[in-house]
Amino acid sequence: MRTSARNHFAGKIDSVKAGAVNDELTLRTQEGLEIVAIITHGSAASLSLAKGSDAFALIKASSVVVMVDADSSKVSARNCIAGTVASVEKGAVNAEVVIKAAGGAQIVSIITNDSVERLGLAVGKNAAALFKASSVIVGVD
Repeated sequence: MRTSARNHFAGKIDSVKAGAVNDELTLRTQEGLEIVAIITHGSAASLSLAKGSDAFALIKASSVVVMVDADSSKVSARNCIAGTVASVEKGAVNAEVVIKAAGGAQIVSIITNDSVERLGLAVGKNAAALFKASSVIVGVD
C-alpha cells in the first residue's frame, strides 16, 4: 500500500479497550514501538481488530510535535517516542525532522524552521516525537 503519510508502522494489535463510541488500541510495531490509537468502535469492528491482529498505523508528519527534554508524564499526548535526531532538512519555511527511536524506527515531523532553531535541533541531539492517539489512522491489509 502506498499513502502520502510519512509515518507508516506495521505490527500487531497488543490490546483493545472497547468503548461505546471509541476504542483505544495499542499497536506494537516490528521495531518494538508502542503506538496508541483512538478509533471509532465501528471502525475497529469493521476491520476485525483484536489482540494479535496484524495492522498498521499511519501518522501524518504534520501531526508530529517535536520536543527536547521531554517528560512524557507532563504532556497529554499518549504517544511520546524518545530518540535522537537523524536528519534535519530545511525548506523555505518548514523543516523535515527525522527522529530515530532506540529500536531503529524513524518518525518524521514537519515543523517550522524557527522551531528547529529554537529547539537547537541537530543530528545526534536527543529529541522526542509526540502525537495524539486520535491522530493515528489504523489499517489492515
